[in-house]
Formats: sequence, C-alpha cells, structure tokens
Amino acid sequence: MNLLSLLLLPLLTAVVLLPLKKEVVIKGIALTGSAFQLFLTLFLYSTYRSERNNGNLQQFLFQEQYNWFPSFGISFHTGVDGISIAMLLLTSFVALAGILVSWNIQKMTKEFYLLLLLLSAGAYGFFISLNLIVLFFFLEIAVIPKYLLIIIWGSGKNVYSANKLAILLIGASALIFVGLTGLYFSLPPAVRSFDLITLSQLQIPSELQRWTFPLLFTGFGIFSALFPFHTWVPDGHSSAPTAGSMFLAGISMKLGGYGCLRIATYLLPDGAKEYANIILILATIAILYGAFATMLQEDLKYINAYSSISHCGFVLLGIGMLTKAAMSGAVMQMVSHGLMTALFFAVIGMIYERTHTRMVSEMGGLMKVTPFITTTFILAGLCSLGLPGLSGFVAEMKIFSGSWQNTGWMHRTLTILSCASIVITAVYILRAIGQTVMGPLKDASYRSFKDASWNEKTAALLLISGILAIGIAPYWLQELIEPGVEVMRLKMGIN
Repeated sequence: MNLLSLLLLPLLTAVVLLPLKKEVVIKGIALTGSAFQLFLTLFLYSTYRSERNNGNLQQFLFQEQYNWFPSFGISFHTGVDGISIAMLLLTSFVALAGILVSWNIQKMTKEFYLLLLLLSAGAYGFFISLNLIVLFFFLEIAVIPKYLLIIIWGSGKNVYSANKLAILLIGASALIFVGLTGLYFSLPPAVRSFDLITLSQLQIPSELQRWTFPLLFTGFGIFSALFPFHTWVPDGHSSAPTAGSMFLAGISMKLGGYGCLRIATYLLPDGAKEYANIILILATIAILYGAFATMLQEDLKYINAYSSISHCGFVLLGIGMLTKAAMSGAVMQMVSHGLMTALFFAVIGMIYERTHTRMVSEMGGLMKVTPFITTTFILAGLCSLGLPGLSGFVAEMKIFSGSWQNTGWMHRTLTILSCASIVITAVYILRAIGQTVMGPLKDASYRSFKDASWNEKTAALLLISGILAIGIAPYWLQELIEPGVEVMRLKMGIN
C-alpha cells in the first residue's frame, strides 16, 4: 500500500474545498474526505495484518523513500509498524467525528474545515515518517491550525489561551530541534543521519544520550502535558471549539507520547534508563495533580482538560517504567484516551449548544430531555474512571501490571499512588454525572431541548465503537502493537 495516499487525501480534500462557496457542498465534501480517510486506515490495518500473517517480519512495512537532501541525511522516508497504525486509526476516527460534530458551524465554515483537514494531514504525516526532520516538520504543521482554531472560533479567554499554547508548544519544538540537530552533528560524519531505522542500528555513545535525551523527551513531553509544562492544556482545551478540543486532546497530545516513546526512548535507551526515575516522579505528580485539580472544577471542559493531564500521565508512567507490558499499556492508553476524551469533548459541545453553559452547578435533569446525549456522557465518564468492559480499564490495567514488574520500592510506591488516582477519578466523574444529568430539571426551558441529531449520533457511535472494541476484545490491539514494543525491548534490553 502507498502511504502517500493517506497523507494526500486530506490535502486533496482541502484543495477541492478552496473554490467552493455553498456550505452544504463544503460540509459534504469534508465529510466524504474524512470518511475515506477512515476507510483507508482500516484498509491499511487489514493489509498490514495480512502481510504479518504471510510471514513479513520487516520492522516497518510499506516503506518508501525519496531523497531530498542526502548530504544532510534528510529524505522523505515513510513506513509503518503496529504502533503507527494504531495511531493512524485513532486519527481517522477522531477526524471523522470532529467533522460530524462541527456540522452546524456557521462562522467561516470553509476555513474551519480546511484547518481540521490540515491537522489531520499533519498527524498522518507525523505517524508515518521515518525521517526525524520530516517528522518534526509534520509536528510543526499541526501547531498552526490549533492556534488559528482557538483564536478565531474559540470562546472565553481565547486570545490568551491561543498565545499560551503557541508559546509553550513552540518552545517544546525548539527543544526537539536542538536535540535532533545536536544528535546529528555529535555523531561521526560517516554515520550521521536523521533516518530512524539507521539511527536505531547505531550504538550512540552514552554521554551523547545523556544530554540529548532530556531535550527530546521534555520537548515531546510538553505536547503530552508533561508536568510542570502542562498549563497550556486546560486553557487551550476550554477555549477551543468542540472539534478543536477533540483534535487537541484526541490526536495532538498523542504526538507527544508517540515522540517520547518512538524517538527519545527507543533511540536513546541509555538516556531513558538514566532519567527513568525523574520521568516516573513527574508522571505520578501529573496523575495525582490532574485528578485532584479536576475535583475543583465546575466547568465541564476544564473537568475533561484536567483529567486529560492525569490520563496522559499514565502514558508517560508506562514509558518510564521501561517494561514491555507497561510500554504496551502506554500505547493502548494513548489510543483509549484519544477516543474517550474526544467523545467527552463532543458530548460537552452537544450539551453546551443546548444549555449555553458548561457549568455543572447550572445543569440538572438532562437525562429526561436528552437521553442519547446524557447516556453518551455517562459512558464517556465510566470509560474515564476505568470501568471494566471499556478501553480505559484495559489500558490502565496493562500499565499497572507492567509497572508492578519492577520490584524496586520506588517503582512499587509510585504504582500504588497512581492506582489510587482511580478513586479520585471516580469521585469527580460520578459527581459531574449526578449533578449534570440526574435529578429534576434545573430549568423549565430544558423541556424544549432536542436530543442528538443524526450527525451527533453518528460521531458519538463512531467513537463508542472504538472504545468498546478495545474494552471488550483488546487482543487485536495488543497483537497489533506488541511486535513494535518487542523491537524496542530487544534494543533496550528490558523485560
């Protein structure tokens, strides 16, 4: 399969939209293009499974390489393994759901959809890139639409939030760029390269790893809400439009987790081992801080945003534990959280469109008038708190079991503290559900509310299907990602 088709599809859809003026046509083209993206990723998954079943054991499949600046080791090199495909599937699910929930957007409709498509293209390019400079390029492409979505279509302190997001993410990008170029120029000229596969075959000196690893891990970690550089998350999510919040939490934060695992940890294993304890402490702080901070929130978007800090802390915890099971759990958590938080933001947007408020204290009794929306809200909450049968339980249990394999007192203590956050999560989720959807109607005007429209139901059911597919039958995802994690394990010499 040609991976360029996955990258070109959203770009071609955007080009088709440019001359159009009728909103109905614009929305139809954007929806069709996003649906084809989902079909293409599902076809890629099927083809990948067939190749593996037929005995193709190559680390990355469907590779293509076009030299751009060979003297600097820069080429357009693409390929995928199971981890990449899991991220691509997540991207296509969230992208289609984001288009669907934005069906009623009125302000600059065409420009709005163009930015969503550009975000999708940036994510696809990032996950298929095997050259670090090209990967970095796609990471940067994904920053610009985020800023514009918040500054133009955002609400509340949108200017402040957009500027804060831009400053922190540009600063993170600077750390990544310094780390990548520093790694390149510190290697002997004969082996200098930005190619992921080439670098993975080198024995990079431990001294070099010692100073490049923190640059790369911190840079990518900021994208994934690494404590204490997480502050852009609640403001950015709360001010973004619904689809923007879905993309930010569901896809963009996963770029950081993927970079921490694929680039920093895989290529620089000695650095990962040296700084593992610091990563674990910061991850545990993020998990507990995010959970406690969420309890203090009254705004539904802030509740989901702060809980995302906690849930992304589990991703970094799994990576920092450096066991096969924990790292596999980190990937599963990225996929699970992407689906769950996108669903949460989607349903919060549905509630806001009807009540014109996101404050929990101003709602109540919504189950009586909007049963589909509130049932979806409850399901997203139960996934967040890790109810068995849903994806959150599978991912977090995988991380906890992998973390417990480390017998050191520090690892065991941090694992117990992280597990304790589940209790806190249950408190704020159940409280939000009770105050929002249960009890008598808060306002008599609520009786005129209409339940979810066709587009809202389709978006919700799409994301719910992914959550249930992982929660009820997780082995397909585990079998998809574990060979990629096994390659990392062998390189790092971990259990």
